[in-house]
Amino acid sequence: MPSTIDPITQRHVEKAADALVDEFAGIFSRETIARYVGDSLELLGSARFTDFLPVLAHRFARERLRALGQSEGTIVKEMPEVLFVCVHNAGRSQMAAGLLRLRSDDRVQVRSAGSAPAGEVNPLVVEAMREVGVDLGEAFPKPLTDEVVRAADVVITMGCGDACPIYPGKRYEDWVLADPAEAGSLEAVRAIRDEIDRRITALVRELLA
Repeated sequence: MPSTIDPITQRHVEKAADALVDEFAGIFSRETIARYVGDSLELLGSARFTDFLPVLAHRFARERLRALGQSEGTIVKEMPEVLFVCVHNAGRSQMAAGLLRLRSDDRVQVRSAGSAPAGEVNPLVVEAMREVGVDLGEAFPKPLTDEVVRAADVVITMGCGDACPIYPGKRYEDWVLADPAEAGSLEAVRAIRDEIDRRITALVRELLA
């Protein structure tokens, strides 16, 4: 756990770890959970909203632990799993993840990550997604970690090069899309969103056929 963390934040982080110990009882030890919470806190250290770091660390560690359990077979996978990866996890991958949840009616497990995550989701992306009924208000950029790749059945990259490790038995795709960070206007972001939506619609048909 970061040595510079203040006592109040540390207490919140410890409470978050206690909640995860209860949730993953019989699957992961307290030591493993504490390590994942501390590591997640370190990885999210550049997040813009530092007051919410304990909450974000809890959510991030929970997602990573679920992915770890699924990849190791200690947590049952009940649906196909897709991971979207872009550079900042602030635009394309967040839109793709939100749209896949929407178009699949939550019948696909979705995760997203960035090879160099930003401090917050692009506000234009949040606005464009709100227009189609997807709320990204609580979404936050997350760094790419090994366990989420291992848990995925399909890994879709978007302009992040070879940052994503390759594991056998998985389906990998690279979607060439404009970057919302360079779009400059809501109209341009809408065009990127609609292109992603077309690809997501086709992906849903394949995964749920």
